Amino acid sequence: MSDASTDISELTFEDALRQLETIVRELEQGNVPLERSIEMYERGDALRKRCDSLLKSAEAKVEKIQLGQDGNARGTTELDPQ
Repeated sequence: MSDASTDISELTFEDALRQLETIVRELEQGNVPLERSIEMYERGDALRKRCDSLLKSAEAKVEKIQLGQDGNARGTTELDPQ
C-alpha cells in the first residue's frame, strides 16, 4: 500500500475513504501477516476517524447554510446517506 506513509490529517475525504477500502479488502483476504494486519488495522481506524470528522464538518456547514438571515432554520434536508 503506497499511501501508508501519507499524513492522514492531510487527506481529503475521498482519499481517506479509498485507503480505508483498500485496507478492508486486504484484511478480508486474510493473507496478511499478523504484525502487518495490526499496523493496517491501526491506520484503518485513524482513516475512519478522519472520514467521520470530515463528514461531521460537512454536516455542520450544511446546517449553517440552511439558517436564514435571522438565525432561524429555513428548513433542513437530510444528506444523501450514500
